[in-house]
Amino acid sequence: MTEKTYHVLGLGNAILDILARTEDGFLDAQGMVKGTMALIDTDRAEAIYAAMGPAIESSGGSAANTIAGLAALGARTAFVGRVADDTLGQVFRHDIRALGVAYDTPAAAPTPPTARCFVLITPDGQRTMNTYLGASVHLSPDDVDENEVARAEILYVEGYLWDLAPAKEACLKAMRAARRNGTRVAFSLSDKFCVDRFRAEFHRLIDDHIDILFANEAEITALAETDDFDAAMRSVTGRVEIAALTRSEHGSVIVPREGAPVHVEASPVEAVVDTTGAGDLYAAGFLYGLTHGFDLARSARLGGLAAAGIIGQIGPRPAGSIADLVARSA
Repeated sequence: MTEKTYHVLGLGNAILDILARTEDGFLDAQGMVKGTMALIDTDRAEAIYAAMGPAIESSGGSAANTIAGLAALGARTAFVGRVADDTLGQVFRHDIRALGVAYDTPAAAPTPPTARCFVLITPDGQRTMNTYLGASVHLSPDDVDENEVARAEILYVEGYLWDLAPAKEACLKAMRAARRNGTRVAFSLSDKFCVDRFRAEFHRLIDDHIDILFANEAEITALAETDDFDAAMRSVTGRVEIAALTRSEHGSVIVPREGAPVHVEASPVEAVVDTTGAGDLYAAGFLYGLTHGFDLARSARLGGLAAAGIIGQIGPRPAGSIADLVARSA
């Protein structure tokens, strides 16, 4: 079997986040649904950018944020995602490599440009996202190196990729390669509306390909088509090796294939500044724990600490090393 040189290999959209503070009235005026992600075209992207206030640019993308968080914790990581050969693409490439992440996906032509996500942050810290996928639509099965998948202990895939047919095929290629090479597959449901669009396909993925499932309360209840969290939790019990279900201020519940669910309290947060990346960093902490021999409770505590840290700042990625959280999770 191939030697495992990466703890986690991520597969996802390579996106630059453009973050700005706003009020609920701006969301209403723009016809946005608070707390959700919507896909937008070029004209809509230009209109939102013109209307929004002063902004901060930060490399983002859900799986990329998780991989960046893992690297900041000290894990060995790699990422697959497509940017354009333009200024924002260079920024993304620099940022993720500067963290020590192996990132070798070739850049696409300058048109369409690198993907960007307009993140509107309301005073309660909630983020409302509008995503222009740009060059990320060119992610294809050709970008997946099966030997690189084989070198990872865990393959981590974001559900947002299901919006694009070539990217979906890239995910399935990677998942099949993972199965052949003893690499566990972790998958994030990503967003309630993503679940609504692809519920049947996500159910098949869970039964056929997924070992580790990440979801927040809204996503898992949407998947199960119920308002009852306990019922939603039971609906995935036994179908995956581990389901890691987050519940904001109520902490998280880890559901193993065998044995009782593990309930872990939320880590304290001094002030909620921006919830962008909270789920991504939770996944980073949890996957770090799994790949470093932690039990489920400690892995969940580390995930909670990483999530708590990120929502106390603007932007979805740690500013530097967060390896001190590993000791605090013990």
